[in-house]
Amino acid sequence: MYSPSASASSASTTEFGSRMFVYEVVGLSQNGDTDKLNYPIRKSGSMFITVPYGRMNQEMQRIARLGGKIVNIYPASSETGANIKATSKAEPQQTNSQKEGKSMTQAKEKKGKADIPVNIYRPKNPFIGKCIGNEELVKEGGIGTCRHLTFDISAGDLRYLEGQSIGIIPPGEDAQGKPHKLRLYSIASTRHGDNVDDKTVSLCVRQLEYKHPETAETVYGVCSTHLCNLEVGADVAITGPVGKEMLLPEDENANIIMMATGTGIAPFRAFLWRMFKEQHEDYKFKGLAWLIFGVAKTPNILYKQELEELQKEFPDNFRLTYAISREQKNKDGGKMYIQHRVEENADELWSLIQQENTHTYICGLKGMEDGIDAALTGASGKQDVNWPEYQKAMKKAHRWHVETY
Repeated sequence: MYSPSASASSASTTEFGSRMFVYEVVGLSQNGDTDKLNYPIRKSGSMFITVPYGRMNQEMQRIARLGGKIVNIYPASSETGANIKATSKAEPQQTNSQKEGKSMTQAKEKKGKADIPVNIYRPKNPFIGKCIGNEELVKEGGIGTCRHLTFDISAGDLRYLEGQSIGIIPPGEDAQGKPHKLRLYSIASTRHGDNVDDKTVSLCVRQLEYKHPETAETVYGVCSTHLCNLEVGADVAITGPVGKEMLLPEDENANIIMMATGTGIAPFRAFLWRMFKEQHEDYKFKGLAWLIFGVAKTPNILYKQELEELQKEFPDNFRLTYAISREQKNKDGGKMYIQHRVEENADELWSLIQQENTHTYICGLKGMEDGIDAALTGASGKQDVNWPEYQKAMKKAHRWHVETY
């Protein structure tokens, strides 16, 4: 999709001069001699082209010359037009650039709300990816099992941003004979994937395990067990992506406070890779990233080596704080949970939070928010600031982000 800034100027004297429109096009074929504008062309299925009002006729002629057919035209400023790429009923198909192994998310321009991908694949017609990696994250002596899974998505149009989730549909049927419902998992890789080639997506999945309330038998989660036992080469049904709550701000100078428990580390791994490991031209992080990570035991620190390598390499920009409940003690001699670390650092955190470019993210087990709120209530109260009211203002400003389960 292209959006040349200068092309609208020729129509600026008209009522519609500054407006943009979206063409939904099918049947395009690309010819190097006739396509001089370097627009992204898809050989099959629908594609969407954003066109300034002043170029509408010219673009219609170009599309016809390339053998394409315009099936719909949407005002790009409308809700329908702004979200057409994400919500179109046209089924996603493999693009020519993907067949040739080219990157599909290398654009340098900043992304607006309309560019956030949502529900490219839906439950009735999920994308079928391939498992290309399934690694244990819990070290010897840890509790339970948690896997880092990587899926090949190069055969489709799935794209995503850091902080989003994808749905997984486990195979088989439930007790009522109906297909299993999808489960959502936070994405643990950046938009470019672990291999930085735009061809993969990764998840951090802990096998759900609990005692049946009546029989006391051990019950294992359907989808988490399916994923944790997935063999390399196996198919996986994927939907999404979904989610706008946990996205990173575009401001490269922002401060990012992250509070996670367990697999809540997933979106923050994506954040940290985006900030420090990939170093793309379109995003050079210069702020402070502070991760407070709560786990039960040291062997349960997911991605421990990655995190500590980043801390060592970027000491001025990345701060790492653990809360290890079964090994560390809080000031009262009890178990060390994430809220106790927040309490210990409450004054410094509160000072950061008051900066308008600071974003705070909480991800993990539901209930952790109460202790965090209590700690920040005390710190803000020293300045006669009402924490609930301040937090409400932060949410309104999209600077306070929570995803718990």
